[in-house]
Amino acid sequence: MKNTMIYLAGALAFLLTACGGATKLDRSMVPEPASAPQINLSNYTKHVLDNGLTLIVVENHKLPRVSYRLSVDRDPVMEGSKAGYVSMAGDLMRAGTKTRSKAQIDEAVDFIGARMNTSSTGVSGSCLKKHSDELLTLMSDVVLSPTFPEEELEKLRKQVLSGLASAESDPGEMSSNISQVLRYGKEHPYGEVQTRKSVESITQSDLIDYYNTYFLPNQSYLVVVGDITGEEALAQANKYFGAWEKKTIRRNDYAMPKQPSGNRVAFVPLNGAVQSQIDITYAVDFKPGAEDAVAASVMNSILGGGVFSGRLMQNLREDKGYTYGARSSMVQDPVVGYFTAGASVRNEVTDSSIVEFLFELKRMTEELVPDSTLQFVKNSMNGSFARSLESPQTIARFALNIERYQLPADYYATYLERLEAVTAEDVLAAAKKYIKPGNAFITVVGNKDEVADKLARFSSKGEVEFFDAYGNEWVDYRAAPEGITADVVWEAYFNALGGKEKMAKVKSYKQSGKMAMQGMELDMNSYMKDNSKVKMEVLMGGAPVMSQVFDGKKGVISQMGMKQEMSPEDQARMQEEADFMGETRLAERGVKSELLGVADLDSGDAFVIKLSRPSGSTELHYFDVKTGLKVQTEIPNPTPDGGEIMAVSKIMDYKEFEGVKFPVKIQQIAGPQQLTITISKVELNTKLPDSTFATE
Repeated sequence: MKNTMIYLAGALAFLLTACGGATKLDRSMVPEPASAPQINLSNYTKHVLDNGLTLIVVENHKLPRVSYRLSVDRDPVMEGSKAGYVSMAGDLMRAGTKTRSKAQIDEAVDFIGARMNTSSTGVSGSCLKKHSDELLTLMSDVVLSPTFPEEELEKLRKQVLSGLASAESDPGEMSSNISQVLRYGKEHPYGEVQTRKSVESITQSDLIDYYNTYFLPNQSYLVVVGDITGEEALAQANKYFGAWEKKTIRRNDYAMPKQPSGNRVAFVPLNGAVQSQIDITYAVDFKPGAEDAVAASVMNSILGGGVFSGRLMQNLREDKGYTYGARSSMVQDPVVGYFTAGASVRNEVTDSSIVEFLFELKRMTEELVPDSTLQFVKNSMNGSFARSLESPQTIARFALNIERYQLPADYYATYLERLEAVTAEDVLAAAKKYIKPGNAFITVVGNKDEVADKLARFSSKGEVEFFDAYGNEWVDYRAAPEGITADVVWEAYFNALGGKEKMAKVKSYKQSGKMAMQGMELDMNSYMKDNSKVKMEVLMGGAPVMSQVFDGKKGVISQMGMKQEMSPEDQARMQEEADFMGETRLAERGVKSELLGVADLDSGDAFVIKLSRPSGSTELHYFDVKTGLKVQTEIPNPTPDGGEIMAVSKIMDYKEFEGVKFPVKIQQIAGPQQLTITISKVELNTKLPDSTFATE
């Protein structure tokens, strides 16, 4: 690199000398753009097997590797009350076949140093060329004879349900759900959202039916890329997939989703949120190969399609400081595409941010973009396209798109010419066609008490519509039955635990268990003595990595050897934790309990009690209506940047020890972080030395 730079500098010096040194660069003049270069895409070969399987081969002999991607070109599927089974079928394709178990498949893939993945629309894999037959043996086994084992289905179900629990407090996931439901409607497959109930209802037969209906050779493509010839790939395709029987293809037709006649504002409450997730979205008829696809792409890039110079980014981040990032997307789809523009902003500027979003959208439809802006974006897109051509996988994707969507054979070869030909008038026409600042779904996930009342003015109906995390109509707490008060709920809870009399006999305890977090499993212990001292510690390999200790007067947090004293509020909370009867004495500590009503949780109906602490912080506690046991808490926790994040704890199970029930399985969710605590042992009234609770 250094020699190249010296050479260029020398050549420039020679040129200036030859011109007598009189030539100067006029930096005020913008260079004229060069004509669009001719793009020579690598040729690909195509064959159609007797069973209808289309083979596409892109040769690249630079490395002795080869990759295979089998894609099923099916229509979208309505899943109804079992939403989620299609993706689960894809995940479980490699979970077992008629001849191999999941473990055997995984071991065989690892043995040859290959990679293999499955999805609801196909199977892909890559390896060294010398192992290609071994890989194709496994891929064809997975494609032709999956069994979707019950035990693997149950494992996956638990993982999916765990992910759903996390999504219920993740503003990004909640925003995605509500946008999908509103954009397409629940009668369209793109508008379906999986829920705990739908996932729990999925059976093995659902997965098998999906596979038998849609995994067909006559609607599939096998794309082969790498160190292989067309003849070799054709021989392999016939050998490994030639016996795959073709069947009648099932076609599903769906109407274009109906869009709002004016703006609608949809709000998803997230207790304690300090930021609002905004998404302005709607469906568009924007299919691959659309005549104005390039102009629309340029238009979206100018608005906010990923480049930092996008108008949304410059306005909301650089000028106003409302967010770290504001972007937009125009998504093509053979059935129905969509537009979206969004950002995560502070509560207090949520309404102001929507004003700026709508301003930029409207501006896009009314003004011609400056030539300098247009050329800058086109240059950026030109460079991105050119860089993408360095990957043979890009050529393979282009070839597949040409075949799937019946695009002209030179569609990608002439892309840069069409890009360069885009004018400011073309961009404005695309904006007028696709940008709808007055006919959009404006969705917001955030703190209802701080934000929702300010948003009605953006709705053409002058109202805010409320939804839950899954896009269902949000129902505020139902009224509790007559005679039920916060005190009644607390008493029922204490009785469900075993009664105050038995609880009062617990003077000390030691709990031991495991904490599972981000694929790691850590040991954890908690100790209590004399209803005044408490300690919680997390260990890795027997060594403490984090602990919280309260000795009755002082609280200390230790993390990786670093200690810091607790805040007065944290010490007050630890003092409450140290007192096994602490919740029976909340009023004595100035904590107010208010019964809000009855909430509909996944686990069933629950009474909701709001605790208001002397510090001003509030939290919610949920108690099962039938059992009286506490099943969930929502407590705001401080973040390092001075904000707050809602920590949701779901109590999944209780177990009785000496007549008193203890939570033994707890799932905790705080934003994207999720952990599961499982208590395996509880020792009551055990002798604990004071040194256990040392804070020095």
